[in-house]
Amino acid sequence: MKAVTDDKQPAPADTPIEQQLYAIRQKIQPRSVHGVFASWRIALVLLTQVLYYGLPWLQWDSRQAVLFDLAARKFYIFGLVFWPQDFVYLTGLLILSALALFLFTAVAGRLWCGYACPQTVYTEIFMWVENWLEGDHLARRKLDQSPWNANKLRRRGLKHLVWMLIALWTGFTFVGYFTPIQTLAAEVASASLGPWETFWILFYGFATWGNAGFMREQVCKYMCPYARFQSVMFDSDTLTVTYDSSIGEPRGPRSKKTDYKAAGLGTCVDCEVCVQ
Repeated sequence: MKAVTDDKQPAPADTPIEQQLYAIRQKIQPRSVHGVFASWRIALVLLTQVLYYGLPWLQWDSRQAVLFDLAARKFYIFGLVFWPQDFVYLTGLLILSALALFLFTAVAGRLWCGYACPQTVYTEIFMWVENWLEGDHLARRKLDQSPWNANKLRRRGLKHLVWMLIALWTGFTFVGYFTPIQTLAAEVASASLGPWETFWILFYGFATWGNAGFMREQVCKYMCPYARFQSVMFDSDTLTVTYDSSIGEPRGPRSKKTDYKAAGLGTCVDCEVCVQ
């Protein structure tokens, strides 16, 4: 007679545990935040975009002030002209930028990620459009859960139209750093764009639309190389926006007059505002 084995027995301790390295994105409808740091973010978003969209249109000595002319192998930055053999200066600039990034991260946390990273900037812009056309986070959640009707189709369609216009303008501006932007604008107006200009405008526009409109935090979690080694620059004194369980737990509501320490509670009132 054969012994019956139990298929539900726990696996041996040395059996490797499989872990998912990728989690399917759960759509987030974040609540609007107001305050000093949010105001700084708005200011830096506006500043970076004024620079990005405006620089190609500036003229300097009858030419574009900032132009990377790959065909002629000349790189114009205001009054300076760089040739391929001058790339040593670019190397030095990149090294200094990396060291500055590491220093700012160690001292003040995710300044780059929170205020100047293109993914952050365009996600913020797209969220402004979303909030403008679909309402606050509660209205957007309600719209997500509602069936498709004329109102939902109109709001979603208009949102994506504005997103696409921003994305295409972003792609157009990007190409304008490599092709004189006034010439590029004339070619767009006359529908005579070359194949490479067309490809890069559409490619960069599609990437902007997809990353800022759909992928959002997934780009930071799975695609950004900086996020992979950022934590090694943190120490106990680095400023971070995070939950401190050592003082927050145990969570629980209480009145303002309650001595939370005497009640055996932490500082967190469990209002869930921080995750909305």
